[in-house]
Amino acid sequence: MDTTLQDPLVGQVLDGRYRVEARIAVGGMATVYRAVDTRLDRILALKVMHPSLAADGSFVERFIREAKSVARLAHPNVVQVFDQGTDGAYVYLAMEYVAGCTLRDVLRERGALQPRAALDILEPVLAALGAAHRAGFVHRDMKPENVLIGDDGRVKVADFGLVRAVDSVTNTTGTVLGTVSYLAPEQIESGVADPRVDVYACGILLHEMLTGEKPHDGDSPAIVLYKHLHDDVPAPSAAVPGMAYELDELVASATARNPEVRPYDAVALLAQVRAGRGRLTAEQLDAVPPQALASEHDNAEDRTSVIPRSLTVPRPLPVNEDEPADPVHHTSRFRSPPPLPPRRRTALRRGPMAIVVAVLLVLGVGTGIWYINSGQFTKVPPLLGKTEQEARDRLSDAGLEAGQVTEAYSDTVERGTVISTDPKAGARIRGNDSVSLTLSKGPQTVRVPDLDGYPLDKARDLLKDDGLEPGMVTREFSGTVPRGSVISTEPGKGTEVRADSAVALTVSKGSPVDVPDVTGDDAEDARAELEEAGLEVRIAAERVNSEHDAGQVARQSPGAGRQAAEGDTVTLTLSKGPEMIEVPDVIGDSVDEAKEKLEDAGFDVDEDRGLLGFFGDTVKGQSVDGGDTAPKGSTITIEIR
Repeated sequence: MDTTLQDPLVGQVLDGRYRVEARIAVGGMATVYRAVDTRLDRILALKVMHPSLAADGSFVERFIREAKSVARLAHPNVVQVFDQGTDGAYVYLAMEYVAGCTLRDVLRERGALQPRAALDILEPVLAALGAAHRAGFVHRDMKPENVLIGDDGRVKVADFGLVRAVDSVTNTTGTVLGTVSYLAPEQIESGVADPRVDVYACGILLHEMLTGEKPHDGDSPAIVLYKHLHDDVPAPSAAVPGMAYELDELVASATARNPEVRPYDAVALLAQVRAGRGRLTAEQLDAVPPQALASEHDNAEDRTSVIPRSLTVPRPLPVNEDEPADPVHHTSRFRSPPPLPPRRRTALRRGPMAIVVAVLLVLGVGTGIWYINSGQFTKVPPLLGKTEQEARDRLSDAGLEAGQVTEAYSDTVERGTVISTDPKAGARIRGNDSVSLTLSKGPQTVRVPDLDGYPLDKARDLLKDDGLEPGMVTREFSGTVPRGSVISTEPGKGTEVRADSAVALTVSKGSPVDVPDVTGDDAEDARAELEEAGLEVRIAAERVNSEHDAGQVARQSPGAGRQAAEGDTVTLTLSKGPEMIEVPDVIGDSVDEAKEKLEDAGFDVDEDRGLLGFFGDTVKGQSVDGGDTAPKGSTITIEIR
């Protein structure tokens, strides 16, 4: 059954502008609809708060304030907020519509993903969160449901409805905002949320993408919360044997139970992810998840049983000074190497040189050539996020030199650290060659121009010319600023902001127009009255039963007495006449019985006692005979004698 047919908003026009076409999803705070902006003729998503929340004045005020702030996040991986407003009992956000699916849909259908696919999704998510963190916000509810994957492959983070300022502290009593499977320990214990709770959630997200399972499960939310507080997130390789060690380290770093050990925000984690990815081979990135392998081999005999690498394969502890071993995560994951078979030990005692020389001789290759070439090439070490001196030291350790050093702006890499190298990390390069470094100058900043009084289209062009993005548009009535022109901006004119930041615009709706009451009027009379007031008219396709005659206006949106802007659209729903229902036969019934029957059927009741019926209690007649039909809600008169 299509439940959207029962939704009262479907088919309606909110705020004289947004025509609701279909319901997309229902959440704990709001319902999301696909809608059409009738002014700009574009499809968008309309998020309408549940009436219970919309009735809370303080919630609505905070919601609108935060929506304006979030709308300043102009980032290609953040679902953009276009507009916000109210229409009677409805409080809404107009947002970018993304045709596609959620990461939850992908995981439900495919299970574990290849590491390359998991990182391809995680990196834009971290880029979006990094922009939010550097702008002063924390998402607090990162989960697969809030990661949208468009039909064109774009990844976007949605639902910043729970965001709070980074420096705010939220203490909860008995409840925690968020989803239990992705809550950081400090959220559970004290309700405190800073960027590191998003980092923790992204670590859980990565684990789930790599293994197809959440790291902590249980029969109740309380058990899951307990595990977040007391258990480390297991290494993905424990569930997927043979998975690269670098992926285990990324998950361990992001999900450290002590927030001080985690990357301080999504930008820092993104740098770790990119550096870790640079150390992975193509084979490690494209490793097929176990369930995909199982689907390719139907016979159990064809499968290779593999003991989890975390239990058998020794992993060397980090040797770089800037990559210290974490005693919490390393001690439980390293095992001493298993004893080698006798033949293998014998081969090793002969020495690796003897083996290599023997192989080369068999292949007809002279050992002299091998000696000449073996010392001439090395690989460029990963330097992303390192300071210039740290990069020079690493290059020196690898037998390389630092070449030309240039600078470039970056929103995600900390000022003074390496953005990129030429050649790239992992590239094969001759010993003693040089590697060029590009260092971050931090984010580029510009000043918000003075846009007061400019038409909206011109204001948007000026913002783009200055390296800024037009943000959410809020419309207000103004008796001084012409309709369609800018009243003010947020941030205000002259404020210094990062390049590519979004600037919210408040635009004049012109002087207000009082919407006349046209219910009960014929359609053409209603149209003429509304157009005379400066309003546009739309006739809804569906007609409804009402007390008004067929063809008359049964209801209007916006309603009578509301204020609208000149040129706004009023939607009229026409009547198909009253609903006709059968009248019960009540002759001979007592007055109380007759009234109960008629009222239950949907009629009003009037009594006619005449001169002789003052003390009577029996119905002797009725204005509409029993068995005939009458309009629902009409009055039936009963004669009492």
